[in-house]
Amino acid sequence: MRVRLTMAAAMAVLTLAGGPAWSASEAAPVAILAPAEPQAAGFSPERLKRLDAYMQGLVDQGHLPGATTLIARHGKVVSFETFGRKAIDGAPMTKDTVFRIYSQTKPVTGVAMMILFEEGKWRLDDPVTKFVPEFADLRVYKGQNPDGTFVTEPASRPPTMREIMSHTGGFAYGLRTDQPVEKAYRDSGLLSSKTPRAFIDTLSKLPLASQPGTEWRYSASVDVQGYIVEKLSGQSLADFMQSRIFGPLKMTDTGFWLPPEKTDRLAALYAIDPKAKKLVVADNFMVLDVSKPPPVASGGGGLVSTTADYARFAQMLLNGGELDGARILAPGTIALMAGNHLSDPVMGAPGAMFSPARGLGFGLDVAVVTDPVRAGTLQGEGTYSWGGAAGTWFWIDPKNDLFMLGMIHILGKEADPALARIDLDAATLVYQALVDPTK
Repeated sequence: MRVRLTMAAAMAVLTLAGGPAWSASEAAPVAILAPAEPQAAGFSPERLKRLDAYMQGLVDQGHLPGATTLIARHGKVVSFETFGRKAIDGAPMTKDTVFRIYSQTKPVTGVAMMILFEEGKWRLDDPVTKFVPEFADLRVYKGQNPDGTFVTEPASRPPTMREIMSHTGGFAYGLRTDQPVEKAYRDSGLLSSKTPRAFIDTLSKLPLASQPGTEWRYSASVDVQGYIVEKLSGQSLADFMQSRIFGPLKMTDTGFWLPPEKTDRLAALYAIDPKAKKLVVADNFMVLDVSKPPPVASGGGGLVSTTADYARFAQMLLNGGELDGARILAPGTIALMAGNHLSDPVMGAPGAMFSPARGLGFGLDVAVVTDPVRAGTLQGEGTYSWGGAAGTWFWIDPKNDLFMLGMIHILGKEADPALARIDLDAATLVYQALVDPTK
């Protein structure tokens, strides 16, 4: 992840200008994810230990209870390490520890959407009202009256599906309260809706933060995607993901809840007490109860997974949509997902997070590196990624046939300066160890 989104610790990072270079994985898909010696994949084992020392240092200094990291190149795992414990004073971290991955769910929902895209169920520039007619009369925030009520105007047009998948539809999220519309989303209880229809009904009554297609704003639109997946497939989001993604990819520990026999593998969830400047057990609206199936499966942030499971998902993407004989998507569809879908006006807006000046764009539920030099990263052009509110992150670099996963369990990690750049620092430590990228 190359950029951090601070909406209650949601994160962001990278995109590409054109399409990823799939040539290596197209020629020889090798998604076994078997262990390999680092030097066989171009890494210096000695330099790679710098990443381990960095992660262990964060644990030893009390910034993290525990963590896992996984690096894979050419379909082989060159490093899979655990650090610390699943809970403070708890059992040691293990390779099969289960994490709440929050917004790292979003790329999975994006893949679900693209499966239906390939089946001709929707097109990128379809108006979202074609599938969610409740959005026909959306209004846009313009200001506030003296009594605090909102001044609004009609939306100039419905958001498109492309905009729903690139966070440019105008919706807000409610993960923060420093802006009137964001606070309205939080106060509405949107993210605690008891049914998918209740979620849509509530969202349709809330104002957009901006006119569709005019700005990038992290939003609840991926939960809208989850609703659309259910509507177009005739299945629940959980069942669709299980039958079309998790089952074929043999992701046996990924889902929207955790059965009792697996609960002892769940990493405890912590937050940072800003006054005491220490870790405390998380206890706020962001804490997901994963002990039972949720009333609404959140396409925007509801999954739990393991490092090994998510590695299979990442390798499928890196392979251009296939893993161990299971074809999920076509290579061209993955390239479309990982391309920059932001318009010039959105990228040229003052202070835009994703812009040519920053070397970053945004695709369909992933961020993308368009220019590594401007982005200040060692990652290859076309690297794409995302992360979750509890600090998990992943990135995929098609140019170098490489991906990395990092799993931690801290809500609001940005409150600790030592953790605020963990994804960026980890990426640098991975690439400084890639001393022979031609291998």
